[in-house]
Amino acid sequence: MDFRFHGGRASVNFTATVGKRWHDGGFERLSEPAALGRWFTEAGLTEDDPHCSLADLRHARQLREAIYRLMLARMGRARPMPDDVATVNAWATKPPPTIELRTTASGLRVQRAQVTTPALLAQLARDAVDTIGDADGHRLRECTNPECSLLFVDTSRAGTRRWCSMSACGSRDKMARYRSNRN
Repeated sequence: MDFRFHGGRASVNFTATVGKRWHDGGFERLSEPAALGRWFTEAGLTEDDPHCSLADLRHARQLREAIYRLMLARMGRARPMPDDVATVNAWATKPPPTIELRTTASGLRVQRAQVTTPALLAQLARDAVDTIGDADGHRLRECTNPECSLLFVDTSRAGTRRWCSMSACGSRDKMARYRSNRN
């Protein structure tokens, strides 16, 4: 299953690993540990898929759902639950992936020294804390397409973005309005 990366922040994109949340309970894009490793790589958090265990997958799903509910709370659509805050904070205090300088033929570059699934989850939790608690947290939105449930950070100048992506839901909406106007 393809992952969606329209959220504008890693933690927001992480919540999109459940699709169509409002339709029959949605569907799980992280169906197995290898899918979680692939998500980390496709999200640009690491160059190689890290090893992910079943326990890692379970922890990732718990963190993802806590982040999602807290983002809804930040948008004023729910109350923040203490357990969700505790889950995100617990992961945010864990060490993120370490970095080091490497010498290459073209000079020095930064490279992640050791990438583990718990370290990547810690990085996502820190990003969620920044996203939710930042002054721009009020720009969290949910796509207005009734067939979509993805969250995104509205970075438009006017703060009036309505869709997770203009190339996906936005163009579908515009096409539907065009067709209805022609009839």
